[in-house]
Amino acid sequence: DAVKLNGECPLCALRRRNELIDVDRFLGASVMEPDARVRVNEKGFCPRHQALLYAQQNRLGHALMMHTHLKETMRRLSPLYEDARRAARQSGETPALQRMMGKNRAANASLLETAGRLRALSDSCILCDSIEENTRRYAYTLLHLYKTDAAFRRAFAQSKGVCLPDMALLLEMAQEALSGAVLTDFVNDLCAAMKRNLNKLEGDLEGFTLKFDYRNADKPWGDSKDALERAVNKMQGWCVGAEPNPKE
Repeated sequence: DAVKLNGECPLCALRRRNELIDVDRFLGASVMEPDARVRVNEKGFCPRHQALLYAQQNRLGHALMMHTHLKETMRRLSPLYEDARRAARQSGETPALQRMMGKNRAANASLLETAGRLRALSDSCILCDSIEENTRRYAYTLLHLYKTDAAFRRAFAQSKGVCLPDMALLLEMAQEALSGAVLTDFVNDLCAAMKRNLNKLEGDLEGFTLKFDYRNADKPWGDSKDALERAVNKMQGWCVGAEPNPKE
């Protein structure tokens, strides 16, 4: 069904669909599920997913999750304060000349290690982890369908391919999921679809830019009106423009 949407990337359509479902889930029943709360407390959310959660205007559900996540973060921060103080004292007690000569590397390394552990507290995201896991499952399903379903294989070969990040993912997984002639055919079909689509996209994008010249004011837009959004989404994975899954 995602391939039939004829978008820039069927995996992006599935990824976005699952992202929206996860956002609703974490603001709904998951707020009261002990297992889900434990995982939220440990992982938290990245800035992008914090913004998506906030945009849902369920401030109570969001606040309940953030409250217990904040308490867990405070607990994990407690030993880091003393580690940072200890490392700073060790570094500060080293004469300036020795610091310049790199003779307090142990203290510096300790402070850097503490900073790294601190950064890790805000770098994790339970939604990112869920989306990545689901994306890998869908990528495997795509490869399995290509291997076992002749109709799907034809549809994929005639599609626009995928975005560049998902092309890399599929090539990584194809080496394990496919073999022999099927692997060769898949890579050939994928590369052909990408080359065909990118060539068209480049022409559409050029047409988009030419429309801003007053001499081309009466020239038809053709397929170029949304070329900028399609180019961005093709290069990076869906992130701008219309939803990749029209049902959402």
